[in-house]
Amino acid sequence: MIDVLERTEAIPASYPAVTTYAHLEQYTGDMFPTLDPDEIWQRIEAYTAFRWSEREVTWIIEGSGQWKPDLTPATVTATEVWFADAWAPVELTPSAVGGYVFAGDGPYRITATVGGGTVPKAVEEAWRRLHEYSRGVADAYLGSQALRSRGDSETITGWAGKALQLSGAADLLRPYRRAP
Repeated sequence: MIDVLERTEAIPASYPAVTTYAHLEQYTGDMFPTLDPDEIWQRIEAYTAFRWSEREVTWIIEGSGQWKPDLTPATVTATEVWFADAWAPVELTPSAVGGYVFAGDGPYRITATVGGGTVPKAVEEAWRRLHEYSRGVADAYLGSQALRSRGDSETITGWAGKALQLSGAADLLRPYRRAP
């Protein structure tokens, strides 16, 4: 059985550009909060296994058996095994179901370039929904709508933490939750 000990994912140089809903273009000024589009992409990527911007990812895995990257699309660029207190290159056997077969216990270090391709329309729409919803949450925090009063105390509601679900973005992203 293969255990993933560590996955290190670099931040991409840039994220895909997505156009916001048209009605948002008319609002300007301090009254309307601005959001960094990269923050929306980071929320989406935390929820999905697909990446649309290229970056380097490194996995440290241990054990024997079959393994394939849990992020997609992935092109493996280096495979190494820990041997005599140092990483040494190793040739891996391809698996019949995709990925690789690891015969020994390792540990192994797999480096890959992950991401790329055209962003599907459903993912663009999920980005727009999450962006608009997050703007609304940020706008509510400027006022007091995001607070719930109970006696002498006020608590922040869970709007931001549930943004993917409450915005409808999670439903659109469901097919992208797992790598094929």
